[in-house]
Amino acid sequence: MKQSINPRFLVLMAFIGLMAALRVANSADLSPVAHFTPVGAMALFGGSYFTSRWKAFGLPLLTLWLSDLVINVVLLDGKYGIMYDGWYWIYGIFALIVWFGKTLLKRISVKNVLAASLVAALSHWLLADTSVWLAGGTDLRTQLPLSRDFAGWLQCIVQGIPYMRNFLAGTLVYSTLLFGGFEWLQTRYPKLAVVRVRS
Repeated sequence: MKQSINPRFLVLMAFIGLMAALRVANSADLSPVAHFTPVGAMALFGGSYFTSRWKAFGLPLLTLWLSDLVINVVLLDGKYGIMYDGWYWIYGIFALIVWFGKTLLKRISVKNVLAASLVAALSHWLLADTSVWLAGGTDLRTQLPLSRDFAGWLQCIVQGIPYMRNFLAGTLVYSTLLFGGFEWLQTRYPKLAVVRVRS
Protein backbone atom coordinates (compact mmCIF):
# COMPACT_ATOMS: atom_id res chain seq x y z
CA MET A 1 0.00 0.00 0.00
CA LYS A 2 1.45 3.35 -1.05
CA GLN A 3 2.02 5.71 1.87
CA SER A 4 1.00 9.31 1.19
CA ILE A 5 3.28 12.21 2.02
CA ASN A 6 2.48 13.84 5.33
CA PRO A 7 1.34 17.42 4.58
CA ARG A 8 2.21 18.55 8.12
CA PHE A 9 5.83 17.47 7.65
CA LEU A 10 6.05 19.24 4.29
CA VAL A 11 4.67 22.50 5.68
CA LEU A 12 6.96 22.38 8.74
CA MET A 13 9.97 21.82 6.48
CA ALA A 14 8.85 24.66 4.20
CA PHE A 15 8.69 27.01 7.20
CA ILE A 16 12.16 25.96 8.38
CA GLY A 17 13.57 26.17 4.86
CA LEU A 18 12.19 29.69 4.50
CA MET A 19 13.89 30.72 7.75
CA ALA A 20 17.20 29.28 6.51
CA ALA A 21 16.85 31.24 3.26
CA LEU A 22 16.20 34.44 5.23
CA ARG A 23 19.29 33.73 7.33
CA VAL A 24 21.42 33.32 4.21
CA ALA A 25 20.01 36.52 2.71
CA ASN A 26 20.84 38.43 5.92
CA SER A 27 24.36 37.02 6.26
CA ALA A 28 26.19 39.68 4.22
CA ASP A 29 25.95 42.08 7.18
CA LEU A 30 28.52 41.24 9.89
CA SER A 31 27.46 44.03 12.28
CA PRO A 32 25.28 43.35 15.34
CA VAL A 33 22.26 43.83 13.04
CA ALA A 34 23.21 40.52 11.42
CA HIS A 35 22.15 38.87 14.66
CA PHE A 36 18.54 39.81 13.86
CA THR A 37 18.33 36.22 12.77
CA PRO A 38 15.64 33.52 12.53
CA VAL A 39 17.82 30.71 13.94
CA GLY A 40 16.50 30.95 17.50
CA ALA A 41 12.90 30.88 16.29
CA MET A 42 13.73 28.06 13.87
CA ALA A 43 15.12 25.94 16.73
CA LEU A 44 12.14 26.61 19.01
CA PHE A 45 9.71 25.91 16.17
CA GLY A 46 11.35 22.61 15.20
CA GLY A 47 11.53 21.48 18.81
CA SER A 48 7.91 22.33 19.42
CA TYR A 49 6.20 20.96 16.31
CA PHE A 50 8.17 17.88 15.25
CA THR A 51 6.82 15.02 17.35
CA SER A 52 9.74 12.72 16.56
CA ARG A 53 12.82 13.55 18.65
CA TRP A 54 15.24 12.85 15.78
CA LYS A 55 13.30 15.17 13.47
CA ALA A 56 13.00 17.85 16.15
CA PHE A 57 16.77 17.97 16.65
CA GLY A 58 18.09 16.61 13.37
CA LEU A 59 16.17 18.64 10.81
CA PRO A 60 16.76 22.13 12.30
CA LEU A 61 20.45 21.26 12.89
CA LEU A 62 20.78 19.95 9.34
CA THR A 63 19.14 23.13 8.03
CA LEU A 64 21.51 25.28 10.12
CA TRP A 65 24.49 23.31 8.77
CA LEU A 66 23.35 23.64 5.14
CA SER A 67 22.81 27.39 5.53
CA ASP A 68 26.25 27.67 7.19
CA LEU A 69 27.81 25.91 4.21
CA VAL A 70 26.13 28.29 1.76
CA ILE A 71 27.22 31.31 3.82
CA ASN A 72 30.80 30.15 4.48
CA VAL A 73 31.65 28.52 1.15
CA VAL A 74 29.57 30.47 -1.36
CA LEU A 75 28.88 33.94 0.05
CA LEU A 76 32.09 34.38 2.06
CA ASP A 77 34.14 32.43 -0.50
CA GLY A 78 35.73 30.25 2.19
CA LYS A 79 37.24 33.23 4.04
CA TYR A 80 36.73 31.47 7.39
CA GLY A 81 36.95 27.92 6.04
CA ILE A 82 34.06 25.53 5.60
CA MET A 83 32.98 26.11 9.20
CA TYR A 84 33.82 28.99 11.51
CA ASP A 85 35.87 28.61 14.70
CA GLY A 86 33.82 27.38 17.63
CA TRP A 87 30.97 26.12 15.45
CA TYR A 88 30.46 23.13 17.79
CA TRP A 89 29.62 25.53 20.67
CA ILE A 90 26.99 27.26 18.54
CA TYR A 91 25.50 23.95 17.40
CA GLY A 92 25.35 22.78 21.01
CA ILE A 93 23.55 26.00 21.98
CA PHE A 94 21.21 25.56 19.01
CA ALA A 95 20.40 21.99 20.15
CA LEU A 96 19.68 23.39 23.63
CA ILE A 97 17.22 25.87 22.10
CA VAL A 98 15.52 22.99 20.26
CA TRP A 99 15.19 21.30 23.65
CA PHE A 100 13.61 24.48 25.05
CA GLY A 101 11.07 24.27 22.21
CA LYS A 102 10.34 20.64 23.10
CA THR A 103 9.96 21.26 26.83
CA LEU A 104 8.68 24.84 27.16
CA LEU A 105 6.33 24.85 24.17
CA LYS A 106 4.22 21.74 24.65
CA ARG A 107 1.28 24.14 24.61
CA ILE A 108 1.48 27.03 22.15
CA SER A 109 0.40 30.39 23.54
CA VAL A 110 1.67 33.95 23.25
CA LYS A 111 2.96 33.80 26.82
CA ASN A 112 4.80 30.50 26.30
CA VAL A 113 6.38 31.58 23.00
CA LEU A 114 7.49 34.86 24.60
CA ALA A 115 9.00 33.04 27.61
CA ALA A 116 10.77 30.47 25.42
CA SER A 117 12.15 33.23 23.18
CA LEU A 118 13.55 35.09 26.20
CA VAL A 119 15.12 31.92 27.61
CA ALA A 120 16.59 31.06 24.20
CA ALA A 121 18.10 34.52 23.66
CA LEU A 122 19.56 34.80 27.17
CA SER A 123 21.01 31.28 26.98
CA HIS A 124 22.51 31.96 23.56
CA TRP A 125 24.04 35.23 24.78
CA LEU A 126 25.64 33.84 27.95
CA LEU A 127 26.85 30.58 26.44
CA ALA A 128 28.07 31.98 23.09
CA ASP A 129 29.92 34.89 24.71
CA THR A 130 31.44 32.58 27.32
CA SER A 131 32.75 30.46 24.44
CA VAL A 132 34.24 33.62 22.86
CA TRP A 133 35.98 34.46 26.14
CA LEU A 134 37.24 30.88 26.59
CA ALA A 135 38.65 30.94 23.05
CA GLY A 136 40.67 34.09 23.82
CA GLY A 137 38.29 36.83 22.68
CA THR A 138 39.37 40.45 22.34
CA ASP A 139 38.26 43.78 23.75
CA LEU A 140 36.26 45.33 20.90
CA ARG A 141 37.52 48.83 21.75
CA THR A 142 41.26 48.17 22.05
CA GLN A 143 41.52 44.90 20.07
CA LEU A 144 43.64 43.53 22.93
CA PRO A 145 42.93 40.10 24.43
CA LEU A 146 40.39 40.02 27.24
CA SER A 147 41.84 39.22 30.67
CA ARG A 148 41.53 35.61 31.77
CA ASP A 149 39.58 36.41 34.93
CA PHE A 150 36.05 37.30 36.00
CA ALA A 151 36.50 40.93 34.86
CA GLY A 152 37.49 39.75 31.36
CA TRP A 153 34.54 37.36 31.20
CA LEU A 154 32.15 40.09 32.36
CA GLN A 155 33.52 42.50 29.76
CA CYS A 156 32.96 39.87 27.07
CA ILE A 157 29.37 39.40 28.26
CA VAL A 158 28.73 43.16 28.35
CA GLN A 159 30.15 43.82 24.88
CA GLY A 160 27.86 41.08 23.58
CA ILE A 161 24.69 42.94 24.68
CA PRO A 162 24.02 44.58 21.27
CA TYR A 163 24.25 41.15 19.60
CA MET A 164 21.95 39.63 22.23
CA ARG A 165 19.37 42.39 21.77
CA ASN A 166 19.23 41.73 18.04
CA PHE A 167 19.15 37.96 18.53
CA LEU A 168 16.25 38.40 20.96
CA ALA A 169 14.41 40.76 18.58
CA GLY A 170 14.92 38.32 15.70
CA THR A 171 13.75 35.37 17.80
CA LEU A 172 10.63 37.26 18.89
CA VAL A 173 9.72 38.53 15.40
CA TYR A 174 10.40 35.26 13.58
CA SER A 175 8.71 33.21 16.34
CA THR A 176 5.62 35.36 15.87
CA LEU A 177 5.68 34.62 12.14
CA LEU A 178 6.44 30.90 12.49
CA PHE A 179 4.19 29.98 15.40
CA GLY A 180 1.42 32.41 14.45
CA GLY A 181 1.53 31.32 10.82
CA PHE A 182 1.48 27.61 11.56
CA GLU A 183 -1.23 27.88 14.22
CA TRP A 184 -3.36 29.85 11.76
CA LEU A 185 -2.75 27.24 9.03
CA GLN A 186 -3.80 24.44 11.39
CA THR A 187 -7.15 26.16 11.97
CA ARG A 188 -7.68 26.54 8.21
CA TYR A 189 -6.38 23.08 7.27
CA PRO A 190 -7.06 20.54 10.05
CA LYS A 191 -4.90 17.92 8.26
CA LEU A 192 -1.87 19.88 9.50
CA ALA A 193 -2.74 19.22 13.14
CA VAL A 194 -1.15 16.30 14.98
CA VAL A 195 -3.34 13.23 14.86
CA ARG A 196 -3.42 11.56 18.28
CA VAL A 197 -3.69 7.79 17.97
CA ARG A 198 -5.56 6.01 20.76
CA SER A 199 -3.61 3.22 22.39
